[in-house]
Parts: sequence; C-alpha cells; structure tokens
Amino acid sequence: MRLLQATIFALLSGAVISDISLHNPRGSNNRLNENTADRKNNNRLFDSQNNNKGGYNTGDRLSGKAGNVPERVYSMQYFGSGGSSRESSKLMVEWTNQHGCGDGEGKVICNLVLQYMCQSNGTSSDYPKGNGKGKADVEERTLYMRDGTSTDALKFSEARQGESSRKYTNRMLKNFATNSDFQKGLHETVWWYDSCKYREANGGLFTADQNLGKDKIGHVTSARTRQNNNGGRSGYECPEERDYFPYWAPTLQSDKLDRFQRTPWIDLAWLGDTSKCSFIKSNSFNRNSKWRCVLSTASDKRQYGKSITAKGCKAEKGKWVEFVSFLEVLKGATSEGACRAAQGKDSRNRIYWGTLRSDDSKKVCIVQAPEVMCKPAPLTRVNHLGNTGGGDDPNASRIEVDLPHFPSGEAKRCVMRMRYNISTGDYDPWRTDASSNNNKDVISNNPAIDVLGNGEKLQLALNTAQTGRTFQDRSHVFIVLPRLKSMSGKTIHNLNVKGKRGNLEQTFPANEYDFIPDRLTVRTSDLVHVQWTGSNSHNNNNDGNSGQGKAGTDRHNLLQMKALDKSYPVVIKNARFWSTVSSLTSPDASGEDIAIGLATSGFYCGKKATKTCPAAFTLAKKRKLNDELDNAPASYFGHVLKFS
Repeated sequence: MRLLQATIFALLSGAVISDISLHNPRGSNNRLNENTADRKNNNRLFDSQNNNKGGYNTGDRLSGKAGNVPERVYSMQYFGSGGSSRESSKLMVEWTNQHGCGDGEGKVICNLVLQYMCQSNGTSSDYPKGNGKGKADVEERTLYMRDGTSTDALKFSEARQGESSRKYTNRMLKNFATNSDFQKGLHETVWWYDSCKYREANGGLFTADQNLGKDKIGHVTSARTRQNNNGGRSGYECPEERDYFPYWAPTLQSDKLDRFQRTPWIDLAWLGDTSKCSFIKSNSFNRNSKWRCVLSTASDKRQYGKSITAKGCKAEKGKWVEFVSFLEVLKGATSEGACRAAQGKDSRNRIYWGTLRSDDSKKVCIVQAPEVMCKPAPLTRVNHLGNTGGGDDPNASRIEVDLPHFPSGEAKRCVMRMRYNISTGDYDPWRTDASSNNNKDVISNNPAIDVLGNGEKLQLALNTAQTGRTFQDRSHVFIVLPRLKSMSGKTIHNLNVKGKRGNLEQTFPANEYDFIPDRLTVRTSDLVHVQWTGSNSHNNNNDGNSGQGKAGTDRHNLLQMKALDKSYPVVIKNARFWSTVSSLTSPDASGEDIAIGLATSGFYCGKKATKTCPAAFTLAKKRKLNDELDNAPASYFGHVLKFS
C-alpha cells in the first residue's frame, strides 16, 4: 500500500513580509508581548513560515502591561453557539494572504484550512496557580493550553535509538516536569510531539529532491517534511501534520481522555477547489475515524508505535486501533438513553453512545463537531496583502463562521489556526507522489534552462522545498462561554476591533484599527456582543506610535456618530441609539450606563452603581478619566446588546 494523502503547499520566491496574517481573531505570528517591531521567537508555538514582522500581542486586561502576571492577560471571551441553527454565535474571521488564491487567480494552486482546538477552561487553581508537585499535577499542566508570559519556548528531550521502557518513562517525566512552566506558552502537547518524533514519515509523499535525514530514534520520522527536512521543532506541532491535510493519523493530544478533555484539531472550514469537497469531508477527522499503531496501554511504557499501516503495526507487534474525534464527552450522560436525550436537544453536533477507541470497551457519550465547511477561497492576487477582488464592500479575505456549541455548558479555552497552502503548477500536487522523487523531469533545484536555444543557459531561482509550501497563523487563546438563559433561540453577532497602534506603514503587515464587521445588519431579535482587546506593550521601539495617547498602547471605544462621514460623535444624552438597547450581561444597566461603559472602554461601568457596576467605577464617583483613554483598560468585555 502506498500511502499518499493530498494537500496543496505554498510557493515562495524572493523576500516576504507575511504570507498569511490573521486579523480577527488576532493572529499572533508567534508574538506574545514584545515591545519591538519583530517577534522575538519564531518557533515559540508553531512554524508560521512568515518573517518576524507581523502579528498582534496578547491583550492586556488593565491600563498597564501584564508583565509576568497571567491574571493580567486578557483573552477574548465569546458566547458559544446554541444547539439549534437559530442560535448561532457568528464570528467574522479575517486574514490576508500574500501569494494569491481563489478561482480565476491562475498563477498558483491554493487552499486554506481553518481549524480550532479546545479544552475545558478549568479554574484559577488550574491556571495560573496550579503548582502541585505530584506526577498527576505536573502531567496535567503539560496539557493546559496557554499563551504564557515568556517568549521562551518549552524544551523537549527526544528519544534515541534503542530506548528502553525505563528510559522512555524517565525521559517523559523530565519532559512533563520541564514543560509544566506556566510562564511559557503551550498549544499542542509534548505527548503529541513525542509521538510525532517516533512515528515514521509517510514514504508515499512527493519530496522532490529534498533529503529527509533520520532522527536520533534511527528512522525518518513525521517531524521531517519537504519544507522541514532538517526536522526543526516549533513548539510541539508536528511538521507532517501541519503540512498535509487531511492528515491520515488521529490528531489526539493525549493517549487518554484527560481531565481537561483536550480535543484534537477540529476542522472548521476548507477553502479551495470545491470539486475536492467530497474528498475533504470524507477524510476530515471531525466525523471520520483515523487509525494508529498502539504498542501498549500502560502509563509507564510508550503507547504509540512508529508504523502508519496495519501491516507495519503487526510487524511491530502492535495493535492497529481506530480512534474517533470529539468536541467533548458528556460526563453527565452515563447511559445510552441519556445520550440520545442529549442528541435530541442538539441539531448542530453529532452526539452518540460509543467508544473513543476500538481497544476500549467502555462506552461514553461522545459529542462530535459539525461536518467541515467547504467553500471556494476568496479571490486575491499574487504579491498583495490587501482586499479581495470585486464586490460593493471590499475587504480583506473573510469568512463568517459559527463558534462551537458545547452541550455540557462548560466554558472552554481554544486556539484557532489558519493554514495557507499553495503550490506551483509544475506538477499536479494532488497526484504526484514518491514515485516522482529525484526526477529532474518533474522539478529540480535551481535548474539551468537553454531558453535561447544556443547552449547558453539561464538558471531559475527555484527551491524544491518551496514550490509546495504551507504557511500559517494562529490566534491567541480565547474563551468560549456557555450561553445565558436569556440568549436562548437568538443569534449572536460578535462585533470586535481589529488592528494595532501605528500608521499603515508601521503596522504592516498587520492592520490599522477598524471594527469588524465594519458593516453589520441585524434583526431586532438578534444580539450583538461588543468586545475588544488591545496591548500596552507594542511600541515597535518607538517606531509604531503614530496617533495619540501613551506610546505603545492600543485604546478603543464605541460611540454613536453623527454620520459615517462625520468626525464628531453624538453626546450620549442626545444619542437616540442607546434608548433602543439593553444588556443581557448587565441586565440592570440602563442604555446610558451601556453607552458610558463603551465610550470609556470600561473605565466607568455606568453612571450610578448597580448590581453589575460597583460604585467605585461609576461616573458618579468622579474618578479622573484621561481624555486619550491612557488610564482606561486596553481590553473590554463590553455588553451583549438586545434591541427593542
């Protein structure tokens, strides 16, 4: 059996600025809290393949820098979707990609993959205060997804050839202990990366003339790909899984269902050639099983084998085990009947009574995410980080998605990633496999071509590691909150702010400020959650401070304007809009209270004290607000507005 799973990679020629940048939710490009124009660590959490400029800092909760205090970092908090199609929580995802994409572009073959990974949010005793020294406490901290407060990357001790069970156990305990440091960020887990560094590379893939060397374990592993042939590590992501989609192995982050119920990567949307939709949907892990080789289920032994085929697993004396993806497992549904009842309340997810893996007889109530969305990619031109082509309302590339629904009612912490895959048309990226490796008639490095026909050749600047390539960006950690009862049956539109401090040249390849969506039409029965986040530490070494206010700070607010083309706002007492809204998150707030909070970015929570607005933070207390919002919070949870 020749294993080949198709994806399309990215082409890169010459210098780049940022090949893909997420603008909403804010993409990090591996930034954290730097006060420089360039990020400090391009391998902190993932391999973006972008250069060092670009990305947005984590949000600060207050008016000062969060520093090394995790509680002062602000994570965006969205209310999730409900169980019915009428209860969507709409999020506008926006990005720019440099090398073009979309039907009709013609110069590249392209697709984009949007995914997310979640876990239970836990409590402050889990993060950031979790400091237990026991094995279980330490191991749990290595599973807890976080942005961190240090730009240093977590460390990793890799296996060597002939590693015994005892050495494996001691090495992984060392990894757990080293990587339980909450100051450092974590997306994928060390367990996932260790399995990647042991699993054999897919030998059916086209690697052109790139030489994939062996790892210390003694064979070529899935940590090496055509664009990562040296096996470089970025966080704990697996290079082969990053570069190929749909991936053939389960992307589970642990050998068992952990206390935080860390999900695998959930496929949200695939944007590209829609003739491939059937293939994408039937190979997405969301609703389709994946297999891997299991050597043992004992906690003191390596559970995962190196083989990626049933035949190879048998030769390895392992068991070929089927795994399913999950959004969560409903602990409260302890019987098949209770699980069926949960499905009866949820038309969005698939909920069923079954096993998470075929070698486990224990059945649980499994929630699976909706089928992956498959749509055409927005049309963009080559070498341009700008708006998409055509339309009456031009914007950067966008797709409106529904945030997930977690029927358990638990708050979740998640991260979103977008992968940008492009290839040249020198060969068919969907059909070209290992049989074409080292074939100069297909493609080769820096070929010299006799274009003049007289024996004098011109050399192409062509790198086969880059004629098919994957770029990516990821969000910072965000929270998905359970809905309030008052939100039942209603659609929520998330109205946020994109961009960062500076003029166009200073912020590029990020954006200047704007609301997103910048035009929003809603029904009176819909809800709008107004919320934003900003940083107090990104001053680009004083080269990104165009505008007013304290250097290196983001500040936002919302007021009613006299007209779209006018510079002046309407004074709150004269603004009719606020008499038409109420707040579901602060139900005792008046329209005027809501307006005051949004105008001051939460410096004041209202005019007078209410149950949700402490007296110390009211306008009546006469705290002094800086007229450029310097002493206002950089981030604001805002209000979920209801209209009358």
